Amino acid sequence: MKHFIALLVCVLISAVPMAPALAEEPEAPMTVEGATTVTTEDAKALFDEGVLFVDTREDAAWELGRVPGAVHLDVHTDAFSKEALMEEAGFDEKILFYCNGIKCLRSSIASARAVEYGYKHVYYDREGFPGWKKAGYPVE
Repeated sequence: MKHFIALLVCVLISAVPMAPALAEEPEAPMTVEGATTVTTEDAKALFDEGVLFVDTREDAAWELGRVPGAVHLDVHTDAFSKEALMEEAGFDEKILFYCNGIKCLRSSIASARAVEYGYKHVYYDREGFPGWKKAGYPVE
């Protein structure tokens, strides 16, 4: 029994340094094939142009604040679909996807799906809502 406990302690101790690495979230990709990656400043110019912004975050994040006029389609639910996007914008219209920044994969997933659905002018905002807010742009 003593050997088992000693072995268990050794295993647990050796696993502790790995814990931070396991807890790290993956970074969003720099680009999405078929989409145009934009900076926060580019996103603001598109916003001023009247481009449709789609917030792909979960409900709780959406409720805490968003880009004014954005449409909420949580990419990890049935709310995000080809039909839902088609209700908001035609295939030739510009559409920008954002989420919670570089540690969030939602906008990259949504951008890839939109390209797959046939949208021709897809903008991927990798910096997302945190970048928008940090820049001091309007939020609601």
